Amino acid sequence: MLPNRNTSTGRVLISSLLFSLAVLLLPTSALAQEDETPKYEIFTGYQWLHPGAKVPIAGQPPTAPLGQNLPDMPAGAGASFTYFFNRYLGVEADAGGNKKDDGNETTFSVGPHLELRRDRTNFFVHSLLGWNHLTPPGLDGRNGIGVIVGGGMDLQITKLIGFRLFEADWVWAHHNFSDEVSPSFPDLRRVNLEGVRLRTGLVWNFGYPQTTTPTASCSVQPSEVMVGEPITATATTSNFNPKHTLNYTWSGNGGKITGKDNTASIDTNGVAGGNYTVTAHITDPKMKKGGTATCSANFTVKEPPKNPPTMSCSATPTTLQAGGSSTITCTCTSPDNVPVSVGGWTATGGNVSGSGNTATLNTTGASAGPITVSATCTDSRGLTAPASTQVTVENPPPPPPPQASKLSQCDFPNKVKPWRVDNTCKAILDDVAKNLQQNADNRLVIVGNAEPTEKRPNLAAERAVNSKAYLTGGEAQLGIDPSRIETRTGNGGTRTAEYWIVPAGGVYSGEGTQVVDESKVKAVPDHPAAPKKKAKP
Repeated sequence: MLPNRNTSTGRVLISSLLFSLAVLLLPTSALAQEDETPKYEIFTGYQWLHPGAKVPIAGQPPTAPLGQNLPDMPAGAGASFTYFFNRYLGVEADAGGNKKDDGNETTFSVGPHLELRRDRTNFFVHSLLGWNHLTPPGLDGRNGIGVIVGGGMDLQITKLIGFRLFEADWVWAHHNFSDEVSPSFPDLRRVNLEGVRLRTGLVWNFGYPQTTTPTASCSVQPSEVMVGEPITATATTSNFNPKHTLNYTWSGNGGKITGKDNTASIDTNGVAGGNYTVTAHITDPKMKKGGTATCSANFTVKEPPKNPPTMSCSATPTTLQAGGSSTITCTCTSPDNVPVSVGGWTATGGNVSGSGNTATLNTTGASAGPITVSATCTDSRGLTAPASTQVTVENPPPPPPPQASKLSQCDFPNKVKPWRVDNTCKAILDDVAKNLQQNADNRLVIVGNAEPTEKRPNLAAERAVNSKAYLTGGEAQLGIDPSRIETRTGNGGTRTAEYWIVPAGGVYSGEGTQVVDESKVKAVPDHPAAPKKKAKP
């Protein structure tokens, strides 16, 4: 009999341990606390117990023991504390006690607790291993190992309070009565309790996670596009369970929307210009309540712009003589970046011919004055923009006036009287006078020069003035009108006087010379050209 009893005990213990081990080896990913699952559960209530064992009767000799079945124990109370790792799995600590007359049975056990939660109805099973204390009538109390396996159903009244409709457990324990029974009676010496425990009472739930409402926000990038440009929409969620896979449903009132998870692509081809909205509806399929969120974002589709092109033209050169050519260049651009072309060249004078944005204006035969050259820029949509520029045709310039020419010059070699017009110079001046007499419109410019080493002041001016005096009233009596002669000083650096003939309408450049103020140049008394003084009688 003993082997059978040991085999039964071992089978019970092994089964309980395997059940507990299988539960505890659930994937660790299941250990996350669920939103609607309390973290702690406390049960308190009534407990009825059927011990299910035959024990020795007190006062019998060990060699002749008598057995008695333990009576049912209706007077009892039970309590348990369960900590939940997630909505299904928890660890439970259980305590219970029952009493009948002078006998009692008390248990303290710990083990895994599995619970299936439904709407206001929870089903659970547990497998507990622990301490079993038994006090049979008339005998001392015994301590043994015990196992409790069973389950039950709770009705959820409120979120915090539930009612345990029933709990039914199989209670097994092993006790030793070797101090009361000899080895010859193994069934009474080693006793296994195989009883039933029934419970009912209140269940208290605590430690619900803080309830947050799932939310979502949507954004689009870019938020403003031209027709045909793509848009990317993104949904960002908050307060959803990060371990759950969410479902996204995208919709909108503009464009073709293709969604994948939390992003969607919007095709705006063929969409009319305007403002549109894209919406994402997010659901958590594992949440029965509060597992949804919706968000929207706005975007704008703009029609392609229809701005006309802009053009400006310029001419090179802008001013020319009749018969010349000018290059006309026009620059045309489209604000909408569409292709453009330049053509339609016209001109109010001359002849214009162009290719592309460049043309040539030929002014042969054109009258003096401005000529307007115009062109037209046209884009690929037919929108146009005109532009023009002006070229001025000038009259031919007048011929340059005749220039003065140097007719001759005189040297002044006399170092004693360096201003003196000698006979050689007089002969030269006679030729100059002859030219002026034969050409009544000619004028004369006399330029007097002096060497830097000559110290007499105004010497260059004196040479010019004395030459003029000879021509206008000297001893030769040449009689040239003084108004036709201009005197100047030069920087020739020589002892000379230059004689420049200026034809009618001509000019003398006079570069490097200065006009002589003749009022400040006095005639030299013994100047040969001055009237000779009469001898005293």
